[in-house]
Amino acid sequence: MFAAVALVTLLLDQVTKAVVRAKLVPGESFVVIPHGLNITFVRNVGAAFGLFPGRQPVFIATSCAVLFVVAAYWRRAKPTEWPVVVALGLVTAGAAGNLIDRALLGRVTDFFEFGFLQFPVFNVADMAIVCGTALLALWILFGPQPEPAVEADSADAADADPAAETDPTDAAESNSGPGTPEESA
Repeated sequence: MFAAVALVTLLLDQVTKAVVRAKLVPGESFVVIPHGLNITFVRNVGAAFGLFPGRQPVFIATSCAVLFVVAAYWRRAKPTEWPVVVALGLVTAGAAGNLIDRALLGRVTDFFEFGFLQFPVFNVADMAIVCGTALLALWILFGPQPEPAVEADSADAADADPAAETDPTDAAESNSGPGTPEESA
């Protein structure tokens, strides 16, 4: 499921960006939903939603770091819960989609613009990163809690020496009986 989510999202991101670049000139806009959604071609040299313009090396390094962390987590944890798998697929596709733009074009193609709200123009990759991160946060906060780990050292010690948990006075009492030195005193 991870690969399917990541590949479909990445393809959707790259195809929509290519269509916008082929059909519009930078700054051109058209209304999709009046007072709702516009398609506006913006060349973004900043981070998601146009933040921090002009720091391409930092954004490329950050995208690579995100991809590395997701891969390392995937290899170590081998997640199977669908919200985690989908969230990681979305974050991976978003980071890879914007990384491709930055590496090949030196900037990211943004085009979704809300007509009713002053909000930065964004793209499918930005939406994937935000939705994936939100889904992962919701899973961490409200998903099933893992079982607490049992301390191996104390469990192993109890299994190895059952007498280690008994009271020393119990051992002395079990040795006292008829014919013991305690009776003759």
